[in-house]
Amino acid sequence: MKKLFIVAVATLLSFAATAQEYDPFFRLGLKAGVNLSNIRGNDLSLGSGSTGFDFKNNDNRSTGFAGGIFMRFGREFYVQPEIMLSQKGGKFDVYKTGLTNDEGELDVRFSNLDIPVLLGYRIAKIFRINVGPVASFRLSDSGKISDSFNKYTEGNTEATFDNNVAIGYQAGIGLDFGRLSLDVRYEGNVNDVVNINYNNASTASKFGKKSNLFQATLGFAIL
Repeated sequence: MKKLFIVAVATLLSFAATAQEYDPFFRLGLKAGVNLSNIRGNDLSLGSGSTGFDFKNNDNRSTGFAGGIFMRFGREFYVQPEIMLSQKGGKFDVYKTGLTNDEGELDVRFSNLDIPVLLGYRIAKIFRINVGPVASFRLSDSGKISDSFNKYTEGNTEATFDNNVAIGYQAGIGLDFGRLSLDVRYEGNVNDVVNINYNNASTASKFGKKSNLFQATLGFAIL
């Protein structure tokens, strides 16, 4: 047991010494982690009178994968562009008024290609703060949004992606330990992520929604 303890301590000390020596101007690495995302939207009107859907934001967040590559230019002040595959979405409650007063939960998800460009500042070579814009390109709808809404609209909804690119922002903190890095961020959207069209004989209504998420990733610099 003592030998194992000594070996473990020696390994940690050796790694720590190597970590302090690694401080390049340019980094290229891989990162992966998890998204905890949610969505918020307007109520959906289905026609005249009180007929419609009331959407209640749900505190339960959807879990999705996030992973890709990152580059970092600079030491104390730095620029960090990334290319990430990211699963986003959310769960929220729906209450249909004026029809059958049904209640239910919708779970919608998207697969995206995210390109954030962050500006950051490092403190004591370990602690980082960063903020910047992110462009999110929609790759697929794995949540079958139309099918989810059709359960409550008798098959009269259609998902339309009026905005193929969602513009947002990211802000967060990070830790560097040699080639390893840990990041925790918040992301919000400026424009709607997707629009849902409802069509019947008298009206056509849209449900637009924005997303937000918390993201935690672990990175490793290969250069």
